[in-house]
Amino acid sequence: MFIRWLFAALHLLALGVGMGAVWSRARALRPPLDSTGLKRVFYADTWWGIAALLWIGTGLVRAFGGLEKGTSYYVHNSLFLTKMALFVLIFVLELRPMMTLIKWRARVARGEAIDTSPARTFARISLIQAGLLGLMVLAATAMARGYGL
Repeated sequence: MFIRWLFAALHLLALGVGMGAVWSRARALRPPLDSTGLKRVFYADTWWGIAALLWIGTGLVRAFGGLEKGTSYYVHNSLFLTKMALFVLIFVLELRPMMTLIKWRARVARGEAIDTSPARTFARISLIQAGLLGLMVLAATAMARGYGL
């Protein structure tokens, strides 16, 4: 019983951290992107990554590790499948910002200049991801109440 509660709590805490981080990253990607601005971007992006790892880890254990309703319940629930489709969309949207921000971090660490021209696009992507997270919450709460079967 305790472990179920713990994983559920960590899964929900990841939501708060992730939503705050992706929203903060969107705001931090606005000009000016000087060294202080880039530190804010990297800080928010780090927390976005931590939240993602926590979500994925706890979500996999909850759905497929025998802690919750059972794998069959989830894979046959249209809202769970919707939630997973939204997750995949968030992940696909994240690929370019993630790879670019990794490169930016490396260049900043070497003292090299970076091209911040994609920042505005990445800010928009982050806001879209925040909206998709909201839709995931709607799907998850409906699913938890038996809808989607």
